[in-house]
Amino acid sequence: MKYNQFGRTGLFVSELCFGTMTFGGEGIWTKIGALDQPDSTQLVKTALDAGINFIDTANVYSAGLSEKITGQALRDLGIPRHDYVLATKAMGPMGEGVNDRGTSRYHLMNQIDASLERLGVDHVDLYQIHGWDPATPMDETLRALDDIVRSGKARYIGVSNWAAWQITKALGISERKGLERFASLQAYYSLAGRDLEQEIVPMLESEGLGLMVWSPLAGGFLSGKYTRDGEAEGRRVEFDFPPINKESAYDAVDVMREIAAEKGVSIPQVALAWLMAKPAVTSVILGAKKPEQLTDNIGAADLELNDEDMKRLDAAAPPASTYPGWMLERQGAYRKGGVAGDEPPK
Repeated sequence: MKYNQFGRTGLFVSELCFGTMTFGGEGIWTKIGALDQPDSTQLVKTALDAGINFIDTANVYSAGLSEKITGQALRDLGIPRHDYVLATKAMGPMGEGVNDRGTSRYHLMNQIDASLERLGVDHVDLYQIHGWDPATPMDETLRALDDIVRSGKARYIGVSNWAAWQITKALGISERKGLERFASLQAYYSLAGRDLEQEIVPMLESEGLGLMVWSPLAGGFLSGKYTRDGEAEGRRVEFDFPPINKESAYDAVDVMREIAAEKGVSIPQVALAWLMAKPAVTSVILGAKKPEQLTDNIGAADLELNDEDMKRLDAAAPPASTYPGWMLERQGAYRKGGVAGDEPPK
């Protein structure tokens, strides 16, 4: 297991992160997983035994039940608090009240305390905004997060599912007002979904944020069990998410299957290894329902793809070229390398 520096911080996290979205199972989350305490504890043990030191959950997962199960698993296993990095998230609805959601100071200050109580700890290492809240001024959210860090209830802050312009605006406000800055972004990224390569990845590399990847197998589509001849039973039968271009994804799976056969590994391991080889990626989040599934996915840490493998996979499902990306590439081509180069294209 490799350990990567977490953005511009001095923290190091495992290149694989264990996600607990399958724990509990209430409401919509039953479509993803409904593991009880014993099964969940076994998965946490499997992850930690493999060298994973990074665990990610969220208050909204099964209405807080995932956090409770996660905290209990860590206590039952007797894992010292300093031996793991614990992350959670807030924004989604946690009640019926009008203020039981969003990123207002009111909601975040309440939810950090509620998450700590459910997890059974006095602090989390990473507290993340789970999505964009158009109703709350950004500086209110950032001030609340800064106070949470200063209180000792969180060590670092991060964001999830924001656009590049939103993150850069937040970083500017934090710098101008002397507030804690975002250390990371948690975002969807896979061979079947490469949208963030257009603007988000360049922004992350420019500003020094770490990238945590969710749904690296595109909701199970890149597991290899889905084919053009017919889709097997799985999560996507009931919960077809995240949205993907399936024809392009099938092309990627075809190449993944070839490489997996050549190297004697599983198809999911190829998908995960491709992500871990991307320079912008800090940690890839694994979710699982069964120990054997998690163990197989963890095996991706031992798989190294060579340059030719990466080229084949990149070419199998290239990201769509959108404006202004294609124009930036066209106009900037003659300036790459810091020299005058050829004349600009007309």
